[in-house]
Amino acid sequence: MKTILFTAPILCLAFLAILFLQSGLDKVFNYQGNKEWLQSHFAKSPLKKTVDFLMPMITLLEVASGVCCAVGIVMILINGNAEIGLLGAQLSAVSILALFFGQRVAQDYVGAATLTTYFIISIMTNYLLWDMIRAGY
Repeated sequence: MKTILFTAPILCLAFLAILFLQSGLDKVFNYQGNKEWLQSHFAKSPLKKTVDFLMPMITLLEVASGVCCAVGIVMILINGNAEIGLLGAQLSAVSILALFFGQRVAQDYVGAATLTTYFIISIMTNYLLWDMIRAGY
């Protein structure tokens, strides 16, 4: 049982770390390209004038999510402490909600629907890590 208790959260954290480190770092290293895409994506929405403000916010949120998830894996493996991983999972859920909101406002319903799976994984990760912490591991 203890192996399952550690394996499932680590795999979920790895998924979220890959997802958000890739997405966030892509925004860091290709900032202008991502910004231009977002400006065209939101051109006909109420968010069109907010891209300059929201772009650094979502970039920071995604990178922080990915880093906390990756560090969380290391902390679980080193000393069983799941708190940083839980923070990463919580930030991941917030990141996905922010992205989901943007997709819905832009009326990109297909894009919004694809985020649902990621959100379910982030919520499951939150639950698994909270359960680990509650159980004293």
